[in-house]
Amino acid sequence: MRGAVWQIANRLGVVAGTPAELLSALLAGPPRTVRVPLPPDHELVASLRALGHLDVVLEEPRVLPPGAPVDLDDPAAVCAADPFRVTEAYEADADPHGGLRTAWLRAGQSLVRDQPRAGRALVLLSALDDAADPRLGPALTEPAAGAPWRLAWSSRRPCTALTTAPDGRLVVREDRVLAVACRADSTHLVLDERGRLHPRGGPATRLTDAVAATLASHPATALAAMGDTVLTGDRMGTVHAFSLEGLEQAALHTGRVTALTATTSTAYSGGTDGTVRAWSPGRPVVTRRPCPVGALHATDRLLAVAWADGLAQLHHLDTGRVASFRPGPRIRAVAVTADGSLVVGLDDALLCLSYRT
Repeated sequence: MRGAVWQIANRLGVVAGTPAELLSALLAGPPRTVRVPLPPDHELVASLRALGHLDVVLEEPRVLPPGAPVDLDDPAAVCAADPFRVTEAYEADADPHGGLRTAWLRAGQSLVRDQPRAGRALVLLSALDDAADPRLGPALTEPAAGAPWRLAWSSRRPCTALTTAPDGRLVVREDRVLAVACRADSTHLVLDERGRLHPRGGPATRLTDAVAATLASHPATALAAMGDTVLTGDRMGTVHAFSLEGLEQAALHTGRVTALTATTSTAYSGGTDGTVRAWSPGRPVVTRRPCPVGALHATDRLLAVAWADGLAQLHHLDTGRVASFRPGPRIRAVAVTADGSLVVGLDDALLCLSYRT
């Protein structure tokens, strides 16, 4: 069942690990045509049709290639085998296999995609938890050496929001907030789930009091700090810049603003319209995909973007090069470290990846 869910979710640009999560994601979106490579009597087909606003088109079911059983204890074997066969085998076998089964089922939506063996090994390595057999890490690191990314470190620490402090220190929030921003004085600004502002780590100021009062009646959907300016986004697609000199506004997106970030010179916004814009003359589109933006973080040279379909990208702003990584689960937040590494925040983990040059 999981293989079918992941395959359909990948086609539709959503993240889902169970049939219930898939149906919920589809209900939250517009009516659409769903092409399903499943037999007519499959229970997932009946569930999709029961939603009512989907046009379900059946395709020829995927036929798993014949072959000997996969050794589910061997990291190299599961990375090289057909991923749908591996998924079925792990679903049918409750043995943890040293932690390989748990990691595979955690990152499966990425693992079932067509990709080189090295890329699959890297994703599986990043999904290992602290209880995994310690021999699995080295066993997966070797085949993952051919991937464009290197896993610098990982932590089974939950994450809902990320940013960096002025000194480069990573700031991680675990308490279900929408966003966190750091001001030049290292004060943390937190945007809660209701879209309201809370200063942390220092006294409130006249500016933060004014922004908090505004958001109490007009909740925000995104937050960033740029020098002495506080940036917020709203559900109508407008970005607001609050400073002691006044308020500047720009309608940058069609639909909700979902993410904001800023360097000392440039602010960037992302929205449900699938665009990332720079708030500069002309307000150019930096990147666009047919998928909502989930999170942003920028330095002077690098821009990290998380997308709602589970893709993380690191954009090199000076060269235009883009490096991509899919961990499998939904990405909650991203950040760029002082050395140019990409930190990806998930519901149950933090991953730090360095791009091989």
